[in-house]
Amino acid sequence: MARRVAIIQGHPDPAGGHFGHALADAYAEGALAAGHAVERIEVARLDLPLLRTQADFETGTPPDSVRAAQETLRRAEHWVLIYPLWLGAMPALLKGFLEQVCRPGFAFRYVERGFPEKLLKGRSARIVVTMGMPAFAYRWWFGAHSLRSLERNILGFIGIGPIRETLIGGVGALDAARAAAWLERMRALGREAR
Repeated sequence: MARRVAIIQGHPDPAGGHFGHALADAYAEGALAAGHAVERIEVARLDLPLLRTQADFETGTPPDSVRAAQETLRRAEHWVLIYPLWLGAMPALLKGFLEQVCRPGFAFRYVERGFPEKLLKGRSARIVVTMGMPAFAYRWWFGAHSLRSLERNILGFIGIGPIRETLIGGVGALDAARAAAWLERMRALGREAR
């Protein structure tokens, strides 16, 4: 069954050309070939001020670029977030994007008593993280804490699930054959829209 997919390219370099960009292209190729609808959000190309106050987060008016991204994400049944690991976490620009997008009224709603209502239920996600270190070191030695926080404290908090992950380590040392294998893996995941 065809799905609506939103690919969030979280690399902060607006020039592109990184392996994460190639991964996003491959995922989109696979998804489109299988008949899925694909929309892309290039975080590095957005007008994206940082939130600085609770009042702005809760009641401020998001910039037009953020509102457009929210509409893309509202339409999507499956989100794909692709980013490099920087200092053990997602780049600051991607975190700023998620803070802008996941505001009350769009992503969740405060309730009188109890936990906030999750407004984005029924959507799934795949997180693709590239890194210089081996992926097993990030997962087992460092505990993948930033990835767990994204899954539980951001995506899970707003209702996204299931959430799957793909960790690609040693990116700087990938030879052409291993890079091609990862790109083919992304095309396959795109065809499945998962």
